[in-house]
Amino acid sequence: MRLAFKIAWRFLKSSKGQSILIALGIAIGVSVQVFIGSLIQGLQKSLVNKTIGSSSHITVLPEGEVKYISDYEIIEELVKEADNRIEKVSSAVDGFAFIKSGDNSYSVQVRGFDFEAADKIYSINSAIVEGKLAKKENELVIGKELAKAGELKVGDSITLVTVTGEVKEFTISGIFDLKVAALNKSWTIMDRGAAQKLLGLEGKVTSIETQVGEDMVFDADEVALSIENALNDSNLKLENWKTQNEQLLSGLSGQSASSSMIQVFVLVSVVLGIASVLAISVVQKSKQIGILKAMGIKDKTASLIFIFQGLILGIAGSVMGVGLGLLLSVSFTKFALNADGTPVVPLFIDSKFIALSAVIALLAAVVAAVIPARKSSRLNPMEVIKNG
Repeated sequence: MRLAFKIAWRFLKSSKGQSILIALGIAIGVSVQVFIGSLIQGLQKSLVNKTIGSSSHITVLPEGEVKYISDYEIIEELVKEADNRIEKVSSAVDGFAFIKSGDNSYSVQVRGFDFEAADKIYSINSAIVEGKLAKKENELVIGKELAKAGELKVGDSITLVTVTGEVKEFTISGIFDLKVAALNKSWTIMDRGAAQKLLGLEGKVTSIETQVGEDMVFDADEVALSIENALNDSNLKLENWKTQNEQLLSGLSGQSASSSMIQVFVLVSVVLGIASVLAISVVQKSKQIGILKAMGIKDKTASLIFIFQGLILGIAGSVMGVGLGLLLSVSFTKFALNADGTPVVPLFIDSKFIALSAVIALLAAVVAAVIPARKSSRLNPMEVIKNG
């Protein structure tokens, strides 16, 4: 085996230009796989994060005529224990009302939260751009679009009128920006207790919202089933983000399929390129192989020469390809920028995917070397020497 490796290395060194071209071909193939794979994964991660990163993945809602959940604290504990993939749980009180400010009125959604729990899902604290969170019963925060439309600012007083006719005055303690214009224009956020009193839901909530781990968002439907089995309550229903975002999931599936097809075609071209070049190498080195066989080298050793060539070229090409692919990925995030200077697609480095791409390219190089290796094992030394 050592002899076969030394001969393979010598053959590669004797045709440096050819060896470099093969290694570059493998490197380009691996770099395309790494770049396309990282780009698609980064895009998907960004889309999912923007869509559901700051929202509930699975929501428990009342079913039927009753529009509230009374024993919500017990249900919260059951939800937490239903599946270990659940990381965040927060109950909310929702209702609709009208804001009156001077001669203007706006239809809004009242949202009452336990801020400590809700902040883990919605990042409300970091979304406050002016003022502070509502700490008192007569305080609330509004979105920046609503503030702009109503010419409202921190410290202003507004009147909320609920659909049941309840009227209460609130002070704007802060203005938030959740990066979604519809939410910034329609949400008013206050303490859960204040919302319960305003909407006549003391001791009750209208939903229990949850988030699973960051790497488990696509398991939301499975987790929802676990919660449903744990609750076993016909008065409750569950919604998960996957059923509510079918078009997004379809788009993500299409992206993954196209990425896989590109990588397969690149891999096939790499295999064919290596196999064809090494097959030509068998013809070029047939005289040397014939002499070696005449000197006593076995067919197995002759085959190993080309297997080792494929292995060496595969290692060199994979290492260069990973480096080039990462360089392309980093460069893309530096030049493809949004108006605010952030990358169009955030850089996402998946070490497992990159390692897998390199290993697949290496295996492809070895497999591609099998055809010329078998051809070399069949060479008749006497015929080769005789025919030159």
